[in-house]
Amino acid sequence: MKANTTPAAGYRRRLTPGGASGGRAAAGKRAGRSAASGAAALAAAALVLTGCGSADPSRATPAPSSAAALSSPAAASTPQRPQAAPSAATPSSPAVPAPAAVPVRPATPAPAAAAPAPISITVAGTAIDMPVVPGGVSDGGAMEIPDVFDRAAWYRFGPAPGAAEGAAVIAGHIDTTSDRAPFSALKSLTAGTMVRVGREGAPAVTYRVVGVELMAKDTLDGASLFRRSGPHELKLVTCGGKWLDERKDYSDNVIVTAVPAGTSPG
Repeated sequence: MKANTTPAAGYRRRLTPGGASGGRAAAGKRAGRSAASGAAALAAAALVLTGCGSADPSRATPAPSSAAALSSPAAASTPQRPQAAPSAATPSSPAVPAPAAVPVRPATPAPAAAAPAPISITVAGTAIDMPVVPGGVSDGGAMEIPDVFDRAAWYRFGPAPGAAEGAAVIAGHIDTTSDRAPFSALKSLTAGTMVRVGREGAPAVTYRVVGVELMAKDTLDGASLFRRSGPHELKLVTCGGKWLDERKDYSDNVIVTAVPAGTSPG
């Protein structure tokens, strides 16, 4: 042990005086040398054992500062399991970033906001300049139209003027029992005539006439006239053709088709 080095050196310092005293006590030079040598060997053995067994507390070796020096003898004597040799480095593939979150949208589109209800209609070059009121379906299955000739009706169960799609239908009487009504001018409209529809709480919308047709009431395609999808159009409807006494009604309908021509200030 390294700790025994210091006592051995001390012994050598003490040994020199002891060896001289033994030389003066010997009967002869040879006997004195032999006795001194034996005493020195015994004294050296005693000092080495004493130095190993009881160290001076004031001269104790400082505690090691490293963690390895604090391991117990049992731990030091336990054979360590050999660690496996590191395997050959496998080429690492480049890190693939996680895909960004894909926004999910509902398959069914949200319903479009309803267009404002129409409140008036004006047709350029004619006497048509009148209020428009909502109309439904009569008990007989026909579209309801005001009894007065100077007011038109908008079919409120279908698209309104200014809607994104479908046909907006506005209808009015052709005459009274004694006179013709403003809507009687529909059959004479030409392509390009401008129609302005005022709306409640919103700017007016303007349409351009693209066609006028006379259709027999017996063959009227109601699904096409009151359609709710497809390109947006304005349909102006009144009666036409011959008066049928047996029916108390006209034989045909006059249908004007107009397409959006822009939005004008209200």
